[in-house]
Amino acid sequence: MAKISNRLTLLYDAERCTGCLMCMIACAFKHYRTTDISKAHIRIVVTEDGEVEGLNCHHCETPLCMTVCPSDAIVKDEETGMVKFYNLRCIGCRSCVYVCPLSMPVFDEFLRVSVKCDLCDGDPECVKFCSPQAIRLADREQAKQLLTARYGAVSYTHLTLPTN
Repeated sequence: MAKISNRLTLLYDAERCTGCLMCMIACAFKHYRTTDISKAHIRIVVTEDGEVEGLNCHHCETPLCMTVCPSDAIVKDEETGMVKFYNLRCIGCRSCVYVCPLSMPVFDEFLRVSVKCDLCDGDPECVKFCSPQAIRLADREQAKQLLTARYGAVSYTHLTLPTN
């Protein structure tokens, strides 16, 4: 398993995405041993305009999900910048689900806890199974530059920065 760098994040490229959903299938299989895409921690959606967009946890600089969690089940790893969920601490209140601007944590009805992308501990299955390379690991600074070039001068401070 590859060790995650504190400088990497997932980067989605809508121009490369074919909408095949292999990333979602790979994610669901990795975490639940099923091909049920409703179990995936990454989402590929089609907008009203027919555009295909990818949604994933950004492991925010200041995670709102962590801020509202009453049981300290959500912790930001200061070394990697990853926002991790500890299911055994989760009380199932769903506060994280409601506060996330991207609605990335989801409540797992079977497990009775909230779950979200964990970057597969640094070796994301979604990246490995994305043939057109629409999802890839990228250096956080490179990701910000690419996003700024594509979408203009928008603040991307929600991308987790290294804490060195």
